[in-house]
Amino acid sequence: MEAAVLGTELPELPVEILVNILALLEIPDLVRAGSVCSSWNAAYTSLRSLGTYRRPQTPCLLYTSESDGDNVACLYSLAEKRVYKLTLPEPPMRSRHLIGSSNGWLVTADERSELHITNPITGEQIALPSVTTIEQVKPIFDDAGAIQKYEFSQYFGNEVINDPSIHSLDKLRDHLYVKASVFSDPSTKSYIVVLIHNPICQLSFTRIGDSEWTWLPPSAGYEDCIYIDGVLYALTATGGIDAFDLSGPAVSRKVIIDNTKNYIFERLYIVQTPSGDVLHVWREQDIAASDAEGEGVLDPLEIKTETRKIVVYKVNMATKELVQIDSLKDHVLFLGHSQSQCLTAEEYPHLKANHAYLTDNVECIASWKSNCRNIGIFSLGNGSTEEILPPQLWCTWPAPIWIAPNLTNVSSGSNHM
Repeated sequence: MEAAVLGTELPELPVEILVNILALLEIPDLVRAGSVCSSWNAAYTSLRSLGTYRRPQTPCLLYTSESDGDNVACLYSLAEKRVYKLTLPEPPMRSRHLIGSSNGWLVTADERSELHITNPITGEQIALPSVTTIEQVKPIFDDAGAIQKYEFSQYFGNEVINDPSIHSLDKLRDHLYVKASVFSDPSTKSYIVVLIHNPICQLSFTRIGDSEWTWLPPSAGYEDCIYIDGVLYALTATGGIDAFDLSGPAVSRKVIIDNTKNYIFERLYIVQTPSGDVLHVWREQDIAASDAEGEGVLDPLEIKTETRKIVVYKVNMATKELVQIDSLKDHVLFLGHSQSQCLTAEEYPHLKANHAYLTDNVECIASWKSNCRNIGIFSLGNGSTEEILPPQLWCTWPAPIWIAPNLTNVSSGSNHM
């Protein structure tokens, strides 16, 4: 029976019909379909060259593994429950820090603390403006004129927090970067990269092709952000929301919601739903550790974070109020160091409704690079956590991160690889 099936010729459908069929597939199935035969490959190539492939992708867990090469990234598909291995461009993936991911792009910091965005599916990589163009960073040169260290100033707005500190090229990234997001910018038909960085979680941004980072003073204390119609909505660590209009020549700031608390110990996220609503998400975590010697001294290598509770609020922009939501119903959250997302289980049938898919917030665990990671599927109904993969499969650093595959290349503005 199998031999008969393999020997059967596939029907010759018109290319335009094949293109419409292939456009319904997620990327792994699309690539496989393109290799079936010459006519299907022609349809696949046509779909890519037209730049019309926009099929939403189920997020995947990206991680590295000691059993693979330094340039290999493992991509675990939640839809297929299988792992794909991707070889990424230099520098080695395992030597980088993952600063964030969104729209199918990773934001990484190399061993000179310089930032790149990398598309692990297409292999495209773009260098972002030099770290020395960030407001608080200045280069220190050796006698030959090469950068040997960085000076990191401790101020925001007009307030000086502390004296400047000096860091080696590879260590600045441990202290400077908090989180980065890559947003589609329709006005330029390209991308804008927003960086949350220290001191005190300030904001800077750049557009692809810019030569420097643009600082957004004077505020600080930001945890997460989203970009909607040319406006950056940034969430503070105390629950406030600021809006920055990035569409004009001069950036303006508007306070949408004042701080909701003086002190918030939860991790906070801001998310836009498929219907356009904005959510405030609070993730309560406990720090667990073992006292191996029984002497009241915690073993740093045994410290790990555990998500205890997730509370979701709908933001009423008109009244500037937060309204608690008891259930996500058909919706699903992705939280961690990637762009915060809200999807529907109806559109993504492999995902579990009223659940949050979690990874760590890297700034919390950068000092514990060898420790266990808080990764799993959290039920907003009963508070239980389900394992995604055995933790032995991934390296703890760079920490695993969510990413939704994307076939688009910046250089061509289309779906070319």
